[in-house]
Amino acid sequence: MKFQANRDVFSEAVSFAVKLLPQRTTLPILSGVLIEASGDGLTLSSFDYEVSSQTQITADVEEPGRVLVSGRLLSDIANRLPNAPVRFYTEDTHIIVTAGSAKFTLLNMPVEEYPSLPVVGEQSGLLKSDDFSAAIAQVAVAASRDDVTPVITGVQLEISNNSLSLVATDRYRVAVRNIDWDSGTSDIGTATALVPAKTLQEIGKTFGNSGTISVAITNTDDRELIAFRADKKTVTSLLIKGNFPPVKRLFPESVENYAVINTADLIEATRRVSLVLEREAALRFTFTIDGVTLEAIGSEQAQASESIDALLTGTDTVVSLKPQFLLDGLGAVHSEYVRISFTKTDNPNKPGPVLITSQSSKDQPGSDDYKYLLQPNLLLR
Repeated sequence: MKFQANRDVFSEAVSFAVKLLPQRTTLPILSGVLIEASGDGLTLSSFDYEVSSQTQITADVEEPGRVLVSGRLLSDIANRLPNAPVRFYTEDTHIIVTAGSAKFTLLNMPVEEYPSLPVVGEQSGLLKSDDFSAAIAQVAVAASRDDVTPVITGVQLEISNNSLSLVATDRYRVAVRNIDWDSGTSDIGTATALVPAKTLQEIGKTFGNSGTISVAITNTDDRELIAFRADKKTVTSLLIKGNFPPVKRLFPESVENYAVINTADLIEATRRVSLVLEREAALRFTFTIDGVTLEAIGSEQAQASESIDALLTGTDTVVSLKPQFLLDGLGAVHSEYVRISFTKTDNPNKPGPVLITSQSSKDQPGSDDYKYLLQPNLLLR
């Protein structure tokens, strides 16, 4: 194999190919990046049996071939090569990479032992990349990070008619966002796909400025996977097996008791007052006609409180919320104001979930169809 490529193009391609590989793997062969050179240019791929990445770039190929090389090492080298064309060729069992006066000699891994990449099925639909990327960022924050229950470490994608719903939960909160879905000529109708949240977040970052993303959901006898394609890049991911909990039914149809607050003011006040809290402790929020008061009873050495403006509709309400969970929801509301709605339960000592939605102005609800439901802590007496 022998080829020459633009240094920045090659570096970006290698970085993309290895981005989703785990930092550590029990099979060293899976830490490699597969490089295939042909008359059409270069194809760079990686695969660890759960996630695969593949991209194509142009290059001046003198000798076609197929090699496997340590992915992260090649990525580190490519990122630091001098600003000159990259020459890449093989010599016996080694790979030579040069740029300017810099030269690296790498070991050629046994390419014949590398697994075959997943086969992607026909396109299921299309998404606007900016909407999809924003929706992932809003929803994935609510996914569980506890691998003990894998089914809630993912984001559930629910396709219905011309809409895609993204749903995530960690038992303490639920986040939902709906965006447009173009099924094109596909007859997929309705479908669900439970995608690992970490993988989906990387996909959102990678394809955020791609214009349109092609999505393919493939079900075969031995595996279920989803593929995302754009800009000559493809990422596939195995789906998480199991039944995602029916958390969307927890959202109330309407709430009469709510407060509208400036989003930035509430974020800053929450960050300040929570400074004195011990880990996992909650803040008390008291909503009245005069505004909202935040109180933190940290320890004997430190306490804090602050009041900010709030427009309350309904009765005075007191709730106790974990500050980081609240900040996650507020950070996902991309609007100047936020509406915090208070649901009720049959037990007066057990507050209902708090619903967080966007508010375009003090008296006008937002239109982005984002909802974040947070379970309060029991109030401290």
